[in-house]
This record gives sequence, structure tokens and C-alpha cells, in this order.
Amino acid sequence: MKKLFSLLLVALLAACSSAEESGGETKKEEPKAATEEKSDAANEEKGLEVDKGLLNVQITIPASFMEGENTDTAIEEAKANGIKEVTKNEDGSITYKMSKSEHKKMLKELQTTMTESMDEIKNDKEIASIKDITHNKDFSEFTLVVDQEAYENSFDSIAIYGLGISGMYYQLFDGASPENYKVNIDVKDEASGKVFSEIIFPDDLEDEAE
Repeated sequence: MKKLFSLLLVALLAACSSAEESGGETKKEEPKAATEEKSDAANEEKGLEVDKGLLNVQITIPASFMEGENTDTAIEEAKANGIKEVTKNEDGSITYKMSKSEHKKMLKELQTTMTESMDEIKNDKEIASIKDITHNKDFSEFTLVVDQEAYENSFDSIAIYGLGISGMYYQLFDGASPENYKVNIDVKDEASGKVFSEIIFPDDLEDEAE
């Protein structure tokens, strides 16, 4: 899980760095004031804090997502790669402030990273019981198609935790509230087509922690 978190954080920094180098993709935004106001309202409904004057997006990552990570190093890297403001909050969470164009580019990079990670899982010979992985648009729902017998007699289920963590992480950056985000993962037998296991994040993570 820690490795996947690091990969996603790298994708975040790379995306913001690319946006900065390309000028943030903001040259043609000024004539679209009415459209931007509608977009701001939509983002606020999704839980993002939007600075209307500067057209920035603020996203807060909970402290629980930073466990095992050096937050000071993460802040330094983020600033070095173009994020305008990064703040470590008293509760251990981190707030990122970036332009809307940087945010859009960052989400695309995260999508690419997650898709590549799923392809690696499907092609990894060490977790051969997993035959396919599908997901919905916002990565809140995943379906693993597996050889049930092989799956239940292996440790391949560890892949589920990587998907759950990455799905929650994506939703946070997409504007979901930390109190409301969920990731549902169904495990389906390839032969019968029946779902024989369902895991819900972060609920199941919290249950295990207790």
C-alpha cells in the first residue's frame, strides 16, 4: 500500500510540474468567465474548496493517508514541482493549493497511473488467480474477476488493498469529502460469474484496525 501511495504522489507532482512548464494551460480561460463560475459552483458541491478570485483548487489529504510517509519531504517535493501552496495542518493532514488547470492535469496523471497499476496486477504471474479488473469512472467501484479456488488458496487478495487505497486517494483529489468517500470492490468467480466477496473501503480498513 505504501508503494502505491508513493506512486500516486509521484504522479501528482509530475502532473503539477508538467502544468507549470506548459504555462498552466490558462491562456484561453479569460473569455470564459460565465463557464468558470458554473464550474466553481459544481466543484464546491463536490467538496472542493475553490478560491473564486484566483481560480485555485484546495484539496486536503487526511492524516491517515500520510502514515508512514515523511510529510515534510512530501511538502518540499510538491513545492519544488510547481504546487503554489502546500500546508501541513495541526491534525497531520496536508492541504494542496493549485490552479484549476494543474488540478485537471493531475487527475489525468492519476488516472494513467492507476490504469497502469491495474494492468501490472493482471499481468503479474505471482498473482495469477486475478484474471481481469474493471472499474467505474471515478474509481469508486472495482470488480476483480478471479479463479475462485486459486484466489482463496493464495495471498492474491492483497491486491484489493492497493485498489481500495488508490480509489480513495483518487476520490479525495477529485473532490470527495473525507467523511463520505467509499470504494466498493466485488470479487467475482470467472467460471460461475458469481460475486463471492465484497470489500468496502475505508470501512473494512477501520474494522481491521480495531
